[in-house]
Amino acid sequence: MAVALCVVSAVQFGLVGCSDDPGSDSYYTLTKEYASDYLQNRGQFSEYVQILQRATGAEGKNLRLVDLLGTYGSYTVFAPTNDAIDEFLASKGLSSVAELSKEDCDTIALNSIIEQAFFTTDVSSGPYPKSNMLDQPLTVNSVEDQSSGEVKLAMYINSDARLIHVDDSVCNGVVHTVNKVVFANTDVMIDFMEKDENIQLYCEALRVTHMADSLRKWKDPNYFVGADSIDWTNDKLVLRTATEYDNVAYMENRYYKFTAFVCPDSVLEQKYGVTKVLGKDDPNSLEYLAHQLYDPMYPNDVNNDDLTSRQNALNRFISYHLLDRYGSYYTLTCVDGKDSYLATRWKRTKWDIADWYETMMPYSILKCSFPSGNEEGLYINRRGVQSRPDERGVKVPGAKVTFPDDMGRTNTCLNGIYHYISDVIAYDQQTQQVVLDERLRLDASTLSPDFMTSGARGIYTKSSNVGGKYGHWDATSNHNNVQTCLGFKAGSAKNFIFTDDTHVHVRPRTLSFWSYQGDEVTVIGIFDLTVKLPPVPAGDYELRLFTCIEFDSRGVIQVFIDGLSQGIPFDMRPGGTELFGWKSDASLGDDDAIAAFDKYLHNIKWMKGPKSYTSASNEASKEDGDCFRDTHRTIRKVLGTFTSYGRDDEAHYVRFKQVLETADPKSSALNFDFLEICPRSVYNNEYYSEDKW
Repeated sequence: MAVALCVVSAVQFGLVGCSDDPGSDSYYTLTKEYASDYLQNRGQFSEYVQILQRATGAEGKNLRLVDLLGTYGSYTVFAPTNDAIDEFLASKGLSSVAELSKEDCDTIALNSIIEQAFFTTDVSSGPYPKSNMLDQPLTVNSVEDQSSGEVKLAMYINSDARLIHVDDSVCNGVVHTVNKVVFANTDVMIDFMEKDENIQLYCEALRVTHMADSLRKWKDPNYFVGADSIDWTNDKLVLRTATEYDNVAYMENRYYKFTAFVCPDSVLEQKYGVTKVLGKDDPNSLEYLAHQLYDPMYPNDVNNDDLTSRQNALNRFISYHLLDRYGSYYTLTCVDGKDSYLATRWKRTKWDIADWYETMMPYSILKCSFPSGNEEGLYINRRGVQSRPDERGVKVPGAKVTFPDDMGRTNTCLNGIYHYISDVIAYDQQTQQVVLDERLRLDASTLSPDFMTSGARGIYTKSSNVGGKYGHWDATSNHNNVQTCLGFKAGSAKNFIFTDDTHVHVRPRTLSFWSYQGDEVTVIGIFDLTVKLPPVPAGDYELRLFTCIEFDSRGVIQVFIDGLSQGIPFDMRPGGTELFGWKSDASLGDDDAIAAFDKYLHNIKWMKGPKSYTSASNEASKEDGDCFRDTHRTIRKVLGTFTSYGRDDEAHYVRFKQVLETADPKSSALNFDFLEICPRSVYNNEYYSEDKW
């Protein structure tokens, strides 16, 4: 096997003291070591190496972890020292590794490895984007420690195992040294949340409405992919998308995970006087508050006192705080870290980065936004731009989500995550008629909970040593493209209905291509794809598709909304100039001419791309690429209109059918980037023209 030459830097925290130092033999600047060499060459990991040697995984797998960590690939290893292993053995009443069962060795070993490299510069707070080898989440928390008389930084895995030496780069990933054995949290959501003394009212509400029962699912027992599981060497799944090839694999398992937004008991009491859950006529109860919020919107259900009914006010209240997907602080929008380079791609003085999600309350949706400026952070149901009203003079503060490190505890468990929020959220009159009375720009990677729960949305390149955090696309016909994509079988992506001749995968984020938010869902072949639209408040809406065109590998699609054909087929192979006479703003001249041309385009069912987003030339240069309004390759196609009645049993669908007779089953792609659901008050307003952002 060829051995790569790695240049390495070893980083230590100021908190590390002499007793925690893993030894001078850990420090080095140049090595040819793989992770297994690193561990075996340092005596302080000898007991951990014994555990790796005994761990083989589930029956019949024979993982041979030491050998695995000595091969090419990408791994994060949280390596416990011998002292950490001895502490664990003592807690079990054992005196040596030899006394551990094979199952114990499997648990310790597989909990400590993620099959992707993550440095502390990649993830310094919150859950890792990828689960460990037991498919269980690991979370890192950064806290201040003042025990020595000065403020120092400490980082913990799952609030228990402290990182005492970090970021030792090896040829196949990174090794972090920990002072305790790493264990994942195996509680399901409701059991995990009930251990938090700060949120007992919400937990009781989940119980009495039986919504707690919905939070127990974890693994889909009917999902099976066989030989097509995660293996990025399958030549059958190397697919041409534009000028490059995507290397695709499927999930080995399908999981269900959830997100809960929880208002702490202290906030409920302080803001609303709520100290108990039940009591429809008691102003101090959560049930009373729920009726105040929902009775005006649903007058026919005022007397529905069955707490388990989905039309009951308390049931609506608590289920609106739940999502059927995994959403961490840095995945609910595309702001993906404290120093998110992706976030710099937006004109954030004009546009708050936002995404919208269907909640577990029937036919309801909420907004997650991440403004910049003085009010920076993650919010639910906020409207405005930075700290001021938006261009229509609207400002709604929304509920702020607490930063994970400020919660004082781990918020991630086996099948989900919960967040503290500064106020209750509700699908009330203000949310439906004010907050959501705007253009909803729905990234395709958010349209299925499975895209987020699986980690496909925002996934990094398989090898973080190549191409930086956001990777790069190989613009040649290279079948060994390091950019690995996650594919989805029919039936494994909720809200996506497609035929066996349809291939669907989510691409990793790259900033140098014409992809909004850096990623996209790619649909390939003789496809026939139907997507269930997120619910929207009652009203008339226009539906639009944003896509990147002018590639001969694109297809020709016929579009249907709620089963009705929408105009003639859309040929995605020409550019905007050929399709509809695209002209740049610069060539048009003044604002009046630009506005007139925009109106003309909209009348013939076309729009330019948004002005709010600009691609990067490449990640290394940090230079701007193309503003999406200024290139004829990034366009919006007006697909048609539909009417929402806001009913609990309502659903709307858009269908994309490949009609190109010469379509290649391994090419002919639909670049499915985002949908816009735009209310009539925005696209047909006599006082305010629709903004360009």
